[in-house]
Order: sequence, then structure tokens, then C-alpha cells
Amino acid sequence: MADAHAPQHDYHLVDPSPWPVIGSIAAFITAVGAIFWMHGEMTAWVMIAGFVGIAYTMVGWWRDVIIEAEGGDHTPVVQLHLRYGMIMFIASEVMFFVAWFWAYFDASLFPGGDIMFQRAEATGGVWPPAGIETFDPWHLPFINTVILLTSGTTVTWAHHALQHGDRKGLKQGLWLTVILGGLFTALQAYEYSHAAFGFSGSIYGATFYMATGFHGFHVIIGTIFLAVCLGRAYSGHFTEKHHFGFEAAAWYWHFVDVVWLFLFVSIYVWGA
Repeated sequence: MADAHAPQHDYHLVDPSPWPVIGSIAAFITAVGAIFWMHGEMTAWVMIAGFVGIAYTMVGWWRDVIIEAEGGDHTPVVQLHLRYGMIMFIASEVMFFVAWFWAYFDASLFPGGDIMFQRAEATGGVWPPAGIETFDPWHLPFINTVILLTSGTTVTWAHHALQHGDRKGLKQGLWLTVILGGLFTALQAYEYSHAAFGFSGSIYGATFYMATGFHGFHVIIGTIFLAVCLGRAYSGHFTEKHHFGFEAAAWYWHFVDVVWLFLFVSIYVWGA
């Protein structure tokens, strides 16, 4: 009798979920709170409350996805479509960073601008703009490059260990990757605290902090992503054939690595 009600397909029909509605409301509160806060009409607490709602949605929603995965709902067909979804998400992230690179190269390759934008007044007609003291690319930026590339190696080690049933290697590789991700963030914050220019006041500072700052935010997200995978590894999750959650985290981390290489070469080395 039970077999008669079993699904006769390889797809997973998602159960009704409150998370899309809760997440939408939280995002709306965050946006409205941020707008009013930036205009000085209220404190930041409304925005923070909305952000907490978004975080709660993320935790609850992904918890449900993990339960589905461990319950056998993620069949090979479902996993294939999850891979397509992750590829499309990373592609959208690529275009997100293309916007920041576009802004940076537009300002740096044409510092004189034109009559309409009068960019020469902001840059002095040169790049880096007059009065801007840039970072030495071969000091902290280079150290962070080595750290991030090393973390890409360790996450690959963890992935290969998992594929060969080496649970110890999986945990060791993830531990090293999470530590290196945290170290990168700490050095980035230290670098920012010693910058000779601010976010406002110059087009160089605006483009620099938007590009490197959003990358740093992605590093933090990726570190949390991998830390969750580490916790799942200790809980006995993931098998040699069923570990898309970890695979997606590894893809995301490699994407962060590649973006940093472009940032290092274009902004720190060439732009200086």
C-alpha cells in the first residue's frame, strides 16, 4: 500500500514553505530601514531588525534543504538541477563584479573624462588621482593573495578526500580553509584601517572600496558556507556520491579566488 503512494519520478516536489514570504518581508524592512537611516530620519535599528530577519530566513530555509538532502529527496536528477542553479548563481555574481570592474576601468583609463562629467576635476587628469597614496601591492595585498590561493588548494584537498572516503582529510582540509578565510578577512580589515584614503571624497576610494569590499563580503559568506559544511562533516553528512552542499561551497570559494586575482592584478598592481 505504501509503494502505491511512493513518487514514480526522480523529482522532488517541495513542501509548502513560509520562508519565501518571511524572507521577502525581512528584505523589505531592511531596504526601507536602510533608506530612512541614510537620510537621517530614523536609527539603524529598523535596518538591523530586517537583516536579522533575513539571517533567520537563511538559517531556517537552508536547514530545511539539508533535511531534504539527508532524507533522500535530492535524487541524481535533483542534484543535476541544483548544479545548474549554482552555475547560474555564480554567473550572476560574475556580472555583479563586472559592474565594479567597469566603473574602475572607466575612471582609470579615462581620468580626464569629458565635458559632461568633468572627471578631470575629481582625478586631476591622472590615475591614481592626485593626492591619493595607494597601497604597496607586494605587501599585505600579496600576502592575502597567497593566503587565498592556498585556501583554494586546501578546499580542493578536502573535496578529493571526500570523493575517496577520507573523512579525516575532509575535516582537516575544511579546517584549514576556514582558518585561511578568517585570516584573509582579518588582514583585509587591518589594511583598510591603515588606508591613506577614505570611501568618500575621491572616485578612487569609491571604486576601490566597492570592488574590494564586496569581494571581502563574499569571502565572509564563503567562510560561513564552508564552516557549515565542516559542521555537517562532523555530523556525518556527505558521502562520496552525495555531497552537493559541499561541492557548491567549493565552487563558490574558487569563484572568490578568481575574482581576487583579477582585483589584485587590476586594482593593486596595475592601478597603482
